[in-house]
Amino acid sequence: MAFTLETVRSWTEFIEKAADRYRGWAFRGHADARWPLLSSLGRYLDKYVDPKRWNSQEDRIARIFRRKAHLYLTHVPDRDDTFQWLALMQHHGAPTRLLDFTWSPYVAAFFALERAAETAAVWALNPLKLTNITERLDPFLAGALKGEIGIGEPFVMNQRLIAQSGTFVVTRQVGVPIEDLTGTNREGMLVKFELPAAQVRDTAMRELFSMNVTNATLFPDLDGLARSLAYELEFHWSYDPRKPSAKVPNVRKRVRPRKSR
Repeated sequence: MAFTLETVRSWTEFIEKAADRYRGWAFRGHADARWPLLSSLGRYLDKYVDPKRWNSQEDRIARIFRRKAHLYLTHVPDRDDTFQWLALMQHHGAPTRLLDFTWSPYVAAFFALERAAETAAVWALNPLKLTNITERLDPFLAGALKGEIGIGEPFVMNQRLIAQSGTFVVTRQVGVPIEDLTGTNREGMLVKFELPAAQVRDTAMRELFSMNVTNATLFPDLDGLARSLAYELEFHWSYDPRKPSAKVPNVRKRVRPRKSR
């Protein structure tokens, strides 16, 4: 196995292991522990595109985005700032070779547990084992990375990246999950925490909610506010809406005023 596996049975255990032992590491949350550490570009290419066409097709969508995105932007990145363009594409949902990580284990746990039904996962990656990416990273050049994996942020960061304490991980081999990559500097590089939702989620989500780690704060826009309402269905300050025996507060019926004859 190319990583260290840690199974936690409580929120307290996760905090003791992840937040205390792995300070300074980068984290990523998965709602399903079976999901690999593979970028959106890698998943899409592997499913739909011939491997011989991967590089040219990746180059093609990046070129299309650069040519048309200016119609919707107030700030247009420099033409040669590939990392900035990739971050912008990632931010708006385009498939890229960037993989979102965060410097906060709490943010990663939120993304792992928010929609988890069974076993979620939080991955931890040691940045000292990775290549430091500059703001001018060009993933289309074979020599872009000194190693197989790089980590870093573009010079100009957007609101979401800042709010999520975000960073990006990029691999040279776009179709290979991080946990399957080979190399000489792998010992102590990658840890996978498995979190059984039935044992961890309820306490974790309430703790994260009280810490103000929510979709509304992690996505500081109207979309984030709307996303945050899903958990509001599960939460109330004065009672537990998930329990059928919970005391439901009285709600006054609105009485429409009579129309005068």
